[in-house]
Amino acid sequence: MINIDELAIMANRKEEENLRFRTYLKGHADDKELDKQFRELHEKYFKIYNCKDCRNCCKKLNTSMAEEELDIICNKLNLDKEELISKELDINTSGKYSFKCNRCKFLDDDNNCLAENCLPESCRDYPYTNKSERLFSLYGIISNASICPVVYEILEELKKIYNFKR
Repeated sequence: MINIDELAIMANRKEEENLRFRTYLKGHADDKELDKQFRELHEKYFKIYNCKDCRNCCKKLNTSMAEEELDIICNKLNLDKEELISKELDINTSGKYSFKCNRCKFLDDDNNCLAENCLPESCRDYPYTNKSERLFSLYGIISNASICPVVYEILEELKKIYNFKR
């Protein structure tokens, strides 16, 4: 398992290689087969890694919530929606709410997600490695390798599957 404190350094060292691998995949991978491989590796590594032990995405990425999701969260957590919006949230370019700072305000000091039972879609789906059309979102996947150890592991295993020469 990857030490989360070393992940960003490891991923930065691999960034150029990962960009070359992206180019390689664009010319050599079948998109449907690649999606299948991503899903299988997603399942494999999420059996190994526990998100609660990491929560790096909650600390480094900006949570995005649709109005309906924000309503549900505020109701579940007994929060004043207007106060939360005025103090903590902005509306982003896609019309969704996001925190003014990257660290999610629903993450407590013990790494617990207070909104775990009503997560917004952006949180539920992250890191998107079990979604379709991964061949067309490889830049995002590469950037997520510095945040999510599962993404890092998936990329490294895919390089082996494709016999990618570093």
